[in-house]
Order: sequence, then C-alpha cells, then structure tokens
Amino acid sequence: MNVNLLRDADVEALEVEGKTVIRVVVPRARRQDRPVYIGQNMLTGTFRRNNDGDYRCPEEVVRRMVAEQVEDSRDAKVLVHYGMDDLDPTTVAAYRRRYNAKLFEHPWVKLDDREFLRCIGAFGTDRDSGREALTAGGLLMFGKMVSLRDAFPNYMLDYQERTASGSEPRWVDRLTPDGTWSGNVFDFYGLVILRLFRDLKVPFMLRGDTRIEETPVHEAVREALVNTLIHADYTGRISLLVVKRPDSFVFRNPGAIRLPIETVLRGGESDCRNRRLQTMFRYLGLGEQAGSGIPKIQTAWKAQHWRAPELVEQVEPNELTVFTLRMVSLLPEDVVEALEREYGRAFAQASEIQKLALVTAAVEHSVNHARLHAMTGAHPRDVTVALASLVQRGLLESGGSHKRTFYFLPGERDRAEVTPLGFELPFAGARRPEGRGDRTEAEVATPQVTPQVAPQVTPQVAAVLRGALSPASREDLLALAGLKDRVHFLRAYLQPLLDAGWLEMTIPDKPRSSKQRYRTRPAGVKALEEEGK
Repeated sequence: MNVNLLRDADVEALEVEGKTVIRVVVPRARRQDRPVYIGQNMLTGTFRRNNDGDYRCPEEVVRRMVAEQVEDSRDAKVLVHYGMDDLDPTTVAAYRRRYNAKLFEHPWVKLDDREFLRCIGAFGTDRDSGREALTAGGLLMFGKMVSLRDAFPNYMLDYQERTASGSEPRWVDRLTPDGTWSGNVFDFYGLVILRLFRDLKVPFMLRGDTRIEETPVHEAVREALVNTLIHADYTGRISLLVVKRPDSFVFRNPGAIRLPIETVLRGGESDCRNRRLQTMFRYLGLGEQAGSGIPKIQTAWKAQHWRAPELVEQVEPNELTVFTLRMVSLLPEDVVEALEREYGRAFAQASEIQKLALVTAAVEHSVNHARLHAMTGAHPRDVTVALASLVQRGLLESGGSHKRTFYFLPGERDRAEVTPLGFELPFAGARRPEGRGDRTEAEVATPQVTPQVAPQVTPQVAAVLRGALSPASREDLLALAGLKDRVHFLRAYLQPLLDAGWLEMTIPDKPRSSKQRYRTRPAGVKALEEEGK
C-alpha cells in the first residue's frame, strides 16, 4: 500500500464472549493522501468501500482523486487558450457595478477590465509559457456558454421550482443555459437568488422603525447557494442543481466533500474546491470564510424551529453532495396528531427523543442514528437506546444492518427505501455524519435528481440487463448481479437503469406489486451490444 493510514490506537483487541477479537478502525484518508492503492499501479490498484464491499475505482475516479490531491484550488488553472473574447461583457459589467458600489474607494475600481480581472483572480499567468490567460475560475464566473462547454464538457447549471412533495413530478419554473442568458456562474447566482427569495415566508422584522428586508433565513439561503457554486466540481459528470419547493430547498453539487461531514457541520475549517470563485464572491460580501457558513445556516434554521439541515455525500455511481433545507417544524401539529391517533398512550408516554424519531420517520419517511443524533444533540448511547426501544415496542421497524440500519413506521419500508419527492430519486453510497461511541448509521433515500448521464455498463449492470432479456423479478436480478444488499441494488442499479430507459416494469401502474417483473428495453440491448464490441 502506498500510504499507511493506521495508527497504534486504530488497532485494539476486544474480548467478545470469551474470545479475543481484533478490531481495526480504518480512518478516512485525507484529500492529500488519496488515492490509497495497492501494488505499483494506482489506476488499477485503487479500491473504495461502497455498501456491501470494496470496489475497484474506474480510471476516471482515480484521476479525479489525483487532481484533487495536487490542486488545492481546482479553478486556479490557467487556460492558456482562453482570453477576453471568451467572457460575457454584460456579466463583467454587472459584477463591476456591484463591486464599485460596495468598495467604491478601492484602487481597483479605476482599473480597466483586463487588469481588474487579473487582480480579482480571473486572469493568471502560465509559468511554463509565460502567457497570461483566463483562469478556470474567471471563465466559470464570467464566461460565454460556448467557451464554458469547450473548457468543461459536462458543465450544466440547473434550477427547478417544483410543486409540493408527493404531487405530480412537474416543474413550474426552470432555469438552464438555454441561450437566453449567458449561462455562467455569476449570472446563474443572480437569477436564482431572486427566485429562491420569492415567496420566502419569514417573520416580519424591524430594526427601530425600519423594516429589515433580509432576515437570517435569507442569509442562510444565500449562503447555501454560494456554497454550492464554490464547492462544485465542474469537471463532474452530473449537473449542479438547485430545487425549490414550497417547504424545502435542495442544493446538489457535483463532487464529494473535501472534509469529513462532521467537520463541515461543526465549522471552523474550510477546504474550498474553487477558491478563485470563493474570493470573487467574497469581494461582493457573498459567502463566509473559515468554514462558518454551515453553522450559520444551522443557527438560522434552529431559530425558526425548523428541521435541522441535512448534508449527505454520495461517492457512487457519481460523486455529489446534497444539502437539504426543510422549512418544516420539528414537530408539525398535523403529524403529531396523526401519531397520537395511531399510537395513543404509547406516543404520549414516549420520551422527547423517541417522539422526534417517530415524527422524523413520518415526515422524512425514515430516520437513522446519525440524523436523530444531529437533530437532538443527545448522547449517541441515548439515541441508540431510544431507537431500540421503539423497535421493541413495535412503534418503528428497522432495515439494513450494522452501520446501514435505518428505521421507519410499520409497513412503510417501501417509502423508506425509495423516497421520491415527485421527480427526485434516492442515491446509493450516501455518507452521513460519523458519530462517536455506541451508534449505528443508515444510508437511506435522499432527494436527488436523475443523473444527466447514462449508466456505465459495469459487470453488474451487464448481468442485470442480460438477466432481464426475459422478464425477471427483483430478487432474480439481485442474485444475477452478485449483490446481497437489496437497498443498495435498488438505488445503485435498478432505479438508474429504469430512469435511463434501459429497463422497464411489466406492471408500470403498480410498481410495488408482488408480481412485478423487469425486462430489458431496446436501449439496454443496444448498450449491451456496444459494450461487447
């Protein structure tokens, strides 16, 4: 192995039922240490844990790890073939107006556009050739759409306003780079923030006799949007997505989190993927530094007595991060009343932790140890006892095992495993905050829009497609794929293949029918044939 991550404290001997068991805790590798690989070839020797086993990383993933390792700021790269002609002049002018209004006495105000852009980090010098050209951050912030797609082939920004959860999967407003606007990051921010603020229901506030137009909630939403834009991996294979619903905001950016989730939630540390973008936003007073953004959002949400923000990371099949802000009370009256009718005295006699667990399972369709711990701040052991007691009394049921245990209301397993909010779909490999002490962790469904790329024909995918040439059950396909984790199979394989149109249900109007079978569609057959060439 190319690097040893273990310390003496990570290995210990435990006595279990009269036998000695050696426990080895493998710590998360720092970004600077990845990829961790065996043998001499990192492209073939890099593996990553995903649910039920360790999987060899595709070359693309390994190369991305290397880029993340050597490039502290992914957007600092000088694009030697890109210059002023690749920038949208209207965007540059709009940025300068805001800059001049905020920093009207700054000496950069008097500079011409090219020199100004060099000072804020949009231009740089290639040290090998000596040529001055746009940085990746400068092109992303101010670029024309054609130039952006030349430099970043997978570049896609998407805003969607959706109807309430559970209603028809239709958007009522959408913004994508369609040729009617520049398509760059700065203009996307300006257009989207107005939409996010529209209809935002927050308390009327006064400072003296003057109304405060923006509240801490406005600031939190702005912070979430800026965070999404500055932490995105614009070389990733899926779109950057912002979703607004009447009761929630969802921010999805391509790219995994550079720091452990617990560190991000705690605040105080920052490892921004695009520091040039971060700096350019900061000049306008947008975005926090030193890792204070997420704690600030948490504080604003807590002040409204809304459900705690949720941060989730996915590493397979595509690296992405999802940050969800729900404008829903911790204990909604209608949900509490429904649980009281359903459980009677059992709910009334439940502890506060247990009541919150039941309400969360009703509102979010499932709850796990990490989510409940984050919402209550209770000791991990107390959370474990509360969940175990609810299961023992029949108020909750559980699925998964060990660190992937999740809990749901009796008879609601299907909704716990697959939680579509209209068009969003769950994803596999979700990583939630690591706790400490005696605790478990579940990987449950989290909102996500279907990836904008077709599935890769891995051996497991090929086995599923071949097995479904004749109608086959979910259990048959699970066995053919050589997997044991039913939830992982559903999220990482079956659902993406259905979404891509490579598979179809034999009973589409009854997706949960016990007689449901799946068969390969022509697009799936074509994918198999192309893979075999």
